[in-house]
Amino acid sequence: MKKLFIFLISTVTLFAADATVEIIKRMDKPPVIQIQDASDSAVSNKFRNNLFKLLLADLKITTYYDVNEAYEVSSFDSNTRAGHGANIKTDLLLKYQITEQLDNSIVTTTKLINAKTGNLISQRNFKISKVEHYPFMSHSIIMNVVKDTNQEPVDWMDKYVIFAKTTAPGKSEIIIADYTLTFQQTIVKGGLNVFPKWADKNQNHFYYTSIGGRKPTIYKVSLMSGQREEIISGEGMLTVSDVSSDENKLLLTMAPNEQPDIYLYNLVTKKLDRITNYRGVDVGGNFVDDEKRVVFISDRLGYPNVFSKKISGDSSVEQMVYLGRNNSSASAYKNYIAYSGRDKASEFGEQTFNLYLISTQTSRIRQLTSTGKNIFPRFSQDGGSVLFIKEYAKESALGIIRLGANKSFHFPINIGKIQSLDW
Repeated sequence: MKKLFIFLISTVTLFAADATVEIIKRMDKPPVIQIQDASDSAVSNKFRNNLFKLLLADLKITTYYDVNEAYEVSSFDSNTRAGHGANIKTDLLLKYQITEQLDNSIVTTTKLINAKTGNLISQRNFKISKVEHYPFMSHSIIMNVVKDTNQEPVDWMDKYVIFAKTTAPGKSEIIIADYTLTFQQTIVKGGLNVFPKWADKNQNHFYYTSIGGRKPTIYKVSLMSGQREEIISGEGMLTVSDVSSDENKLLLTMAPNEQPDIYLYNLVTKKLDRITNYRGVDVGGNFVDDEKRVVFISDRLGYPNVFSKKISGDSSVEQMVYLGRNNSSASAYKNYIAYSGRDKASEFGEQTFNLYLISTQTSRIRQLTSTGKNIFPRFSQDGGSVLFIKEYAKESALGIIRLGANKSFHFPINIGKIQSLDW
C-alpha cells in the first residue's frame, strides 16, 4: 500500500460569483471534526494508519469541515472526548472500529457523534472483501458523513478513474483506480489499448480503442465479466470521446480519409452521422447544452482551440475561447466547459498549461490553476469537481479541483505516463 501524500493549494478565481460555477452552500465557519480510532489492538497498525490517513484526506477534500489532523484512540462505546481539555473545540466526532473477519474480509463500524451534546448522529457498518479495497471503504464512510451532516453530496468519491498507461513503445494498459490512485487494478493489457471511456453512469461497462490489429477497433467491455463486444472499426484515428445521457449515442473522432472529424454514432440503429467536415483536425467532441450542441478541439485558426457546433440544423461553427494559442483538451458538463490552454512564458516556464472554466451562456472565463502543466480536465458526474493531471518540476500528480470551494488537491502519480483518462 503506497504512502499517501496530499497537498492543498488555493486556486485562482477571477470572478467571485458568475455563471461559470454554482457555489456550494456552506456554513460561514465549518464545523470542526475529529477522527478517533477505536479498533482493537489486534488489528494491524499499518492498516489502521492507512485508513486513518485516507479518512483524513477524504474529509479535507469535501471542503465542508475544519479537520483536526491529530491521531487519537478511544473507546468505541464512549460518545465524548474524555481526557481532553475544554480548550479543544470539536463539533463532530467520527469514531471507527475495525474488525477482521474469519473469511479475511474487513468490517469497519463507524459512529458520527455531536461532540457538544454527546448525541449519536449515525452508526453504520462498512465491509470490504479484500484489504486492498480499503480506499473505497474510506470514501464510502466520508460520503455518508457528508450526507449525515446535510452537506451537498460527494458521491463522486467512490467512482473509478479509468486511464490508459503507456508501458513500452507501442504498448499500453488500461487501469481502474480510486481518485487518490491508492487502489489500482489493470483490466486490459497486451497490445496498444488507448482512450478508455465509461459507457454508463454506474461504471459497469467501458469503451476503449485497440490499435495494432487489422484496423483500429472500439470495444465495449463489461467490468464484471470481462466480456468484450466490438462496436465499430475503421482506418485512421478512432476514439469515443463522449456518451449521451441515455447511453445510446456516442461521439466519435474518426479519420476514414486521414481527416479526423466528429461523428455521432447511434448504438441502437447503428447509424453514423458526420457532425464536422473540415480539411484539418477536429477531435474530442463533448455534448453540451442538453446535447443539442457539441464542443470540440480544432486547428481552424492554425493552432488548437475550442469550438462548438449544433448537432443538427445550422452548420456554422462557433469559436468558444479567445484566450491562449494552444487550447488542446476540454471536458463539458451541461453548459460548462473546462479546458486546458498554454499560457505565455512566465516564471513557471515556457510550457505552462492552465485550466479554465467557461459557460456557453456567458463570455466570462474563470482560471482554475496557476502553475505547472495542467491537462486532461474531466468533470465529476455532478459537475462540482474537475479531475486533471498536473506536471510540475519533473513531478506529476492527479489533481482534484473543488469548484465551489476554490481549492485543489494533488495526489502523486508513480505509475508511468498516462495517455488518457476518464472519471
